Amino acid sequence: MDAAAFRHPALDLPFDTEAILAGLRPWVECESPTFDTAAVNAMMALAARDLALLGARIERIPGRMGFGDCIRARFPHPSGEAAPGILVLAHLDTVHPVGTLAKMPWRRDGGLVRGPGVFDMKGGTFLAVEAMRRIGAAGIATPLPVTFLLTSDEEVGSPSTRDLIEAEAARASFVLVPEPARPDGGVVTGRYAIARFNLRTTGRPSHAGATLGEGRSAIREMCRQVLAIEAMTTEDCTFSAGVIRGGQWVNCVATHCDLEVLSMAKRQADLDAGVARMLALASSNPDVALEVTRGVTRPVWEADEQVMSLYGHARRLAQTIGFDINHQSSGGGSDGNFTGAMGVPTLDGLGVGGAGAHTLEEHITIGSLVPRARLLAGLFATLE
Repeated sequence: MDAAAFRHPALDLPFDTEAILAGLRPWVECESPTFDTAAVNAMMALAARDLALLGARIERIPGRMGFGDCIRARFPHPSGEAAPGILVLAHLDTVHPVGTLAKMPWRRDGGLVRGPGVFDMKGGTFLAVEAMRRIGAAGIATPLPVTFLLTSDEEVGSPSTRDLIEAEAARASFVLVPEPARPDGGVVTGRYAIARFNLRTTGRPSHAGATLGEGRSAIREMCRQVLAIEAMTTEDCTFSAGVIRGGQWVNCVATHCDLEVLSMAKRQADLDAGVARMLALASSNPDVALEVTRGVTRPVWEADEQVMSLYGHARRLAQTIGFDINHQSSGGGSDGNFTGAMGVPTLDGLGVGGAGAHTLEEHITIGSLVPRARLLAGLFATLE
């Protein structure tokens, strides 16, 4: 279809940049690191209220495994809420601990806005809410029911919510994931496979001053393992040691040391080979034990004909609005890995433009807000 003829009233809705920023700011200032259950639940309550004001039926799903609650918001529809429709899949947990806001406050800096979680991924999630707000205010009916599922543990691999995500996606015709846009403004039509590992070394303690030679340091052995693990990185499969903890007293040779490792590959076969290498690791010191446990895994998601059809539809909408979107398979993982691997047509990276995810430089580009909101509104209003 010619882009100029691909018109719908939703593409001309009167989105307002200042109104979007005013609505987004309370979300960003409600810090919600994954491991702080109370903080995540406060963020869920804030988002649930905003969605309830739009007429959505809110369900608060209790968290498990020590993580926060989730929110499911279903918008009324003539075909019934349970009919196959559009699932907006997003997470409201962040990697920034409570207190980051003091070092990284909400701040408008020329054409940028800074703040913890503003880019990954509160900005895109709020845009999806704002798109439904504007659609409702204009009296535009969506051809399909729209459901939001807001989760609490994506930043640690979704160990407690994968079953919930997959159950909801199985009832959907399409899944839209407002994770951040790619650096060129494009969207995501596939994600690399990801595996996490937990390692523990167990040595022999001794007094570090009086009997140092009698001890066998768990930290020393783990440092050897870190170097060996990261040296396994190739173009096909990467390995990164991200968290390490060891010892309790500086005057004791460390008995235990724990390590968390992330591995990523473009193909499932390459990740499977990487998993086998990790599980085959052995201690270099017979007096120090090494245990390797496989953690949560995200399956590879590869674009198929249905995904590319969904992307083509989104691209025509974007071109009509006045911009273009490329597509790519991407690292970084998201809950789109799960839904895409299930074969449910999934489009990821629909969120805001910006950069600096997971850093103190995290920011969004103000100019991306209205075009991306219009794209989301167009998808809600035209997918059928």
